[in-house]
Amino acid sequence: MAETNGNLHLTSGRLLARNTVWNLLGQAVPMAVGLITIPAIIRGIGVDRFGVLSLVWVVIGYFSLFDLGIGRALTKFVADKLGANEEHSIPALACTSLSIMFALGSIAAVVIFVSSPLLVHRMLKVPTDLQSETLRTFYLLALTTPIVTITAGLRGILDALQSFRIANLIRIPMSIFSFVAPLLVLPFSHSLVAVVSVLVVSRFIGCGVHLWACLRVFPALFQKFSLDRSAILPLAKFGGWITVNNVIGPLMFYVDRFLVGALLSVSAIAYYTAPVDMVLRLAMIPGALVGVLFPAFATSFNQDPVRCGVLLARGLKYIYLIIFPIVLIIVTFAPEALKLWLGPSFSAQGTIVLRLAAAGVFINSLSTLPFGLIQGVGRPDITAYMLAAEFPVYAAVLWTFTRWLGIEGTAVAWTGRLAAEAVVVFFLSDWLLPRTPRLLFKQSLFIGCGLAVLYVASIPKEIGTKLFFISFVFLTFALMIWRWGLTPGEREFVVSLSGRLLPAHPS
Repeated sequence: MAETNGNLHLTSGRLLARNTVWNLLGQAVPMAVGLITIPAIIRGIGVDRFGVLSLVWVVIGYFSLFDLGIGRALTKFVADKLGANEEHSIPALACTSLSIMFALGSIAAVVIFVSSPLLVHRMLKVPTDLQSETLRTFYLLALTTPIVTITAGLRGILDALQSFRIANLIRIPMSIFSFVAPLLVLPFSHSLVAVVSVLVVSRFIGCGVHLWACLRVFPALFQKFSLDRSAILPLAKFGGWITVNNVIGPLMFYVDRFLVGALLSVSAIAYYTAPVDMVLRLAMIPGALVGVLFPAFATSFNQDPVRCGVLLARGLKYIYLIIFPIVLIIVTFAPEALKLWLGPSFSAQGTIVLRLAAAGVFINSLSTLPFGLIQGVGRPDITAYMLAAEFPVYAAVLWTFTRWLGIEGTAVAWTGRLAAEAVVVFFLSDWLLPRTPRLLFKQSLFIGCGLAVLYVASIPKEIGTKLFFISFVFLTFALMIWRWGLTPGEREFVVSLSGRLLPAHPS
């Protein structure tokens, strides 16, 4: 791979914008295909087999935990090497990381293989007539674990090289095939073993395609197999902290559902989770940007911290511009949306939950970026300590609020945690990037104003008043962003884009 201007091209705004779009497509397209194909799959294989297949998809999705964060560490350290113009040391780093990941994947395969009978026959309530079929399915999954972990490592290399276009051109068909494969097998067999066998073959092919892509982007990557023993400890240390983050973070996002079920009722879980899951879909927007900026932060932090601060500020601005209007619409029309989507009972029970959750997602969408910066610059230990200290406090507040106020109290605790976490990560990012003056103050001001507008949006009851309010806010928001939020270059880009999209008037 040729060196260009000290690899600063890897943090150029145009490249990062394109890569963010590719990441969004990589998440949105398979999701849309899943929504279309899942009803047909359920009709074809039945509810029980679909339940087992859902577990298979979950296991495949969470195989990345078995690498103990080494894949993320590989992305960070390759990006570091690129930022320091040390491309010659990347092949040994890659071989070392992938060897560790293969070993960890092999250990996980043995664990899954040995524990499968216990899972199928005792822990999971699998129907008796499906237990043999399910057991063979889990055995097949065990065989793919080393391959899936290596694939995650190869994807990490592509991420560090900002090759998100190639990575998503591979990811999209692979993810789609996970949903389409059962439909392709149905004319010949309804057995889960047949379905999963096809998925297993696709995982091996996917690993090979990722390897080809890495060699295409970085031809010298595997010309000579060599290990860098000095990299093992830093990889393990960074990966270990990432694993702590990956375990505690999702746990805090989903512990609320279990508490609602334990303290309230099963029906309360439905009234709570439906509106929360509705707005959580928005998380893919900041997630796509963070996936792109994580290696960019690592590449630029040591060599050009000012550039790192610029990337953070721009990323926050663009997330705000995209997320705030969507959240404003959700908060304003929450009762109408729930009534149309799920019926009057959900509108009555879930409107407050939906509005609180939307505010929480708005805050979290912005805090996700400084959270990613802290990890990208090599300090995942800070976020791990933060989450570990946060969890017991959050659990206590969540239990208290849920018991006193029901699902509305759960939503208050959930959103409050995200707000408190945002304050902490913004202070930490400000501490790590001292050359970004007033960034913390500006973001606090913007978030505070946004939350105030969202509160006012929840007051109107009549649909006409809501339409007038939201039209006024959107017009004011657009004028303020155009006047103070965009740089001259960004305004010029918007004008040129509008000229290309709008039809020309005949002369």
